[in-house]
Amino acid sequence: MKLGQTSRRWCMGPHAWLSVAFLAAALLLAAAARSAGAQGSSSADIGAGFTGTGTYLMPPKSAGPPPPGIGPMYRASAIVTGTDMRQRPWGFARCLREVLIKVSADPRLENDPRTARLAKHADRFVAYFSYVDLMAADPLHDEQGTYDRPYRLTVYFDPVRIDAALAAFGERPWRGVRPAIVPVLRVTGPKPPPYVLSAEIAVGAAQRGAFAVAAGEFGMTVRFPTKAELAAWGVSATHFPSSTAQAPPNRSPGEMDVVGTLEWSESLPGWIGRWRADWNGTPYRWGVKGVNYDAAFRDIVSGVVLLASGRGSPD
Repeated sequence: MKLGQTSRRWCMGPHAWLSVAFLAAALLLAAAARSAGAQGSSSADIGAGFTGTGTYLMPPKSAGPPPPGIGPMYRASAIVTGTDMRQRPWGFARCLREVLIKVSADPRLENDPRTARLAKHADRFVAYFSYVDLMAADPLHDEQGTYDRPYRLTVYFDPVRIDAALAAFGERPWRGVRPAIVPVLRVTGPKPPPYVLSAEIAVGAAQRGAFAVAAGEFGMTVRFPTKAELAAWGVSATHFPSSTAQAPPNRSPGEMDVVGTLEWSESLPGWIGRWRADWNGTPYRWGVKGVNYDAAFRDIVSGVVLLASGRGSPD
């Protein structure tokens, strides 16, 4: 048989190609349906009490409000990719760590091996979870807009199970009053001039946001002093307290002042933070170096939490 004859045997007319295309499309649709079904089953089988659902291409539909009686200390959020199982276990674990620390007021649990073991099975403590599409205002136009879309995963944990886990650690929930943190910080960044982080100063907007996030992760709040308060205290970038005796006067019983400096170091590189606070008549000093300012603010907050809860000292 000649080569030309063999080639003609495999040639297809336009109608034959259309048939093949329709068949291929049907097969792809069937496979997608099977995949969606399998994904839905895996979501439902994660653990008892779960009400969140999701697929690879669509955000989960609301399954109603979360269970009543779960306060803010027992819930946390994490930014994940998609609503499927690629990052959900990681998100659950991260949120569990945050909740254990918030409820107990013991920052040391973050690096505790027992916390790491619990985090591997974080789904066992979940009562409800939901997703919020962070790109909801952006049109879907490609793979980045569907499969790899960022979501805020919010996880509600069962308070009874969380309290029991803490009891097994020899810990207990902190039910006491949580003072608002009032940071009085002199910031010396990569570019001069230095400034005091007030409630109004424009250059400190990102740092105020980062501090608020850090405080929230520990179940705390922050109140930045106003320019008027700083002026009344005699505090400025050129005249800054050098000891706890010079800390702002007229402290509110529901607040804890933290006075300190945050300086950028090119040689590390990173920020160097030095803080001091006076709690129940006793002065405390602590600090951190070689970190970003998010971590620096977490260091401040964790120290305040230890002092206010009576769990320990940040020294």
